[in-house]
Amino acid sequence: MARLRAGATTEPGRLRVIGAFVAVLVVAFGAATAWEISDRAAAADDVVNRSQPLSADAASIYRSLADADSAAASGFLAGAQEPQDVRERYEKDISTASALLVKAAAGTDGAGASGREIAALNEQLPQYTGLVERARANNRLGLPLGGAYLRYANERMTTELLPAAERLYTAETGRLGDDYDDARAWPFAALGLGILALGGLFWAQRRTYRRTNRVFNHGLLTASVASAVVLLWLGAGHTVARAGLEDAMAHGQESLEVLNDARIHSLNARANENLTLVARGAVLAEDGKRDLYESQYANGMKVLGQRLGQARGLADDPEGKGPVARATTKAEEWRERHAAARATDDGGDYEGALEKVIGDKGSTGASFNAVDASLEKALAHEQAEFTRAAESGRGALTGLPLGAAALAVLGATGAVLGIGRRLSEYR
Repeated sequence: MARLRAGATTEPGRLRVIGAFVAVLVVAFGAATAWEISDRAAAADDVVNRSQPLSADAASIYRSLADADSAAASGFLAGAQEPQDVRERYEKDISTASALLVKAAAGTDGAGASGREIAALNEQLPQYTGLVERARANNRLGLPLGGAYLRYANERMTTELLPAAERLYTAETGRLGDDYDDARAWPFAALGLGILALGGLFWAQRRTYRRTNRVFNHGLLTASVASAVVLLWLGAGHTVARAGLEDAMAHGQESLEVLNDARIHSLNARANENLTLVARGAVLAEDGKRDLYESQYANGMKVLGQRLGQARGLADDPEGKGPVARATTKAEEWRERHAAARATDDGGDYEGALEKVIGDKGSTGASFNAVDASLEKALAHEQAEFTRAAESGRGALTGLPLGAAALAVLGATGAVLGIGRRLSEYR
């Protein structure tokens, strides 16, 4: 130890210490860059390939369940001869929800809050479909018990399945937010070490110049250039990645959340509109005066209008604004047709009201289908926008960890060789 201290008091000893110091700084900078950017690239990859798709699947599970409930009520209202297209829509919704639950279970490994909700949905879905089949069987026989089974099925859907699906969506959207935050977090350790490494290299070159009057030391200059390239690449790459991810969230995910909520309330409103005719005033709200399903329909349409207004504000191009504008127009048409159907039913013409709700032309069902189709188109557009922006952000980090490691090795080698060149002058 004494020999080392004595050696450090000589110029060759000091040069060795300086060479080791700057080489360690450059290597540490490269290692920190590779580690932090690898972590952020993995989080960005999770945003694109795991958490956002799982969030979208969770929303689709909710939508499929809500649509199945609406289709079941529509088919029941049609009487013993359920329309084939309505039956197929119901079966497709159930199949879609079942398949997405399997996919979600694989994506979450069946663990945590999401795993519990998936297990609950898998357990409750067959019970719901069983109740619907009993309602259909009784309806075909003309037995009023069918309406009771359908209302019970709807109650199971609205109090158990849909809340579980909503909790699953909330959990997966929360995971998406966590991955997003991890992906866009600034790599402060790498940036700090990069500035420190460049400062150390500048000081070493300045010291060399003051003692030798040589402007350039090729080894130290190479190390400085390599470190500067990594630092600029790190700053620019991460800035572009953050911008892409922020664009994906601001112009994609936020719109997706609002549009999904609009579509869910549209589906719930349609199911409640159908159940108003199924129950025929048999189920009252908590105040004991209003029809429960009519009240829930009104609430659903109110939220639908609010969400469509928000979606219009978030849409930033004609492809996004167009479907939302059409959905808004058709939602207003739906309200007007619903009011006419209720007036007809309140006037004692049940069959006339039924035709205005589930008829082929000029019915509330036709308006609902137009709203749903427009929302589906808007969702597809915003999903594409999200994926494009998120992939652009993720792409900005491609190659940076490996490039930083390679340039750090080059920089450290250059620093050692540069100091070694000065040491050779003392031999």
